[in-house]
Amino acid sequence: MRTHTLTTAGADLVYDVREPQAGADGRPPLFMVGAPMDATGFAALAARFPERTVVTYDPRGLGRSTRGDGRTDHTPETQADDLHAVIGALGGGPVEMFASSGGAVTALALVARHPGDVSVLVAHEPPLITLTPDGPAAVRARAAVREAYEQRGWGAGMAAFVAMTSWEGEFTDAYFAQPTPDPAAFGMPTEDDGSRDDPLLSDRSWAISDHRPDAEAVTGAPTRVVIAVGEESRAVQTGRTSDAVAELLGQRATVFPSHHGGFLDGEFGYPGKPDEFAHRLREVLDGAS
Repeated sequence: MRTHTLTTAGADLVYDVREPQAGADGRPPLFMVGAPMDATGFAALAARFPERTVVTYDPRGLGRSTRGDGRTDHTPETQADDLHAVIGALGGGPVEMFASSGGAVTALALVARHPGDVSVLVAHEPPLITLTPDGPAAVRARAAVREAYEQRGWGAGMAAFVAMTSWEGEFTDAYFAQPTPDPAAFGMPTEDDGSRDDPLLSDRSWAISDHRPDAEAVTGAPTRVVIAVGEESRAVQTGRTSDAVAELLGQRATVFPSHHGGFLDGEFGYPGKPDEFAHRLREVLDGAS
């Protein structure tokens, strides 16, 4: 694996290139993109594509990528332009791309803004909460996570986030009537370290979850776009947002093994089924439905 740094007007973007073990296979690079997950989250999945050139990167302000634009927010448009710059540094597109969570939102913005960059995009569980029928209630639930974080710190915020993302179905009065989640019950720290800059729990990434893809631009691009959803996610928020994005684009979500982190092994304490996930991803990249 070779690590590179691309200096742009607003950030130093760090990306990794894994070359195929048996030499060039004639296929374009396979990008793996997340947010707020950085490149470390794709180590298990990348290792399962030894025949491909795999590129992972840290979005600006996350992981090893520093920013000099004076901002702290994360927007899909800025991240899409960063991805466009990295693709250009590698010789230009089209590339193939697997993008998950906020990275899937970035990738949809990339296809709309730079339609020649990606030949096939597998967008896994984009958390576009305003597209679901209960969008206003989802926004209220997201605000409650931020409030818990601001008032009591990371453990309380993460406990509220887990409670929100594991709730099945729409956010009803029953959801909001629940007692405040106890961080200790989730194995989270109860002490407050004083930090308030977490990209997941603060409002710094709200522009990502508020984003509405340009459906006309995405469907009009030459990119084959596949919206993917984990089989264990169908009833929870990211499963419902996946179905909503797929409907917006005139398709049905394609089912993948496991959950929102289905491509992870055990290094983050939220193991999925990386072998089965990689097999399914290979099928879909090759054109299977």
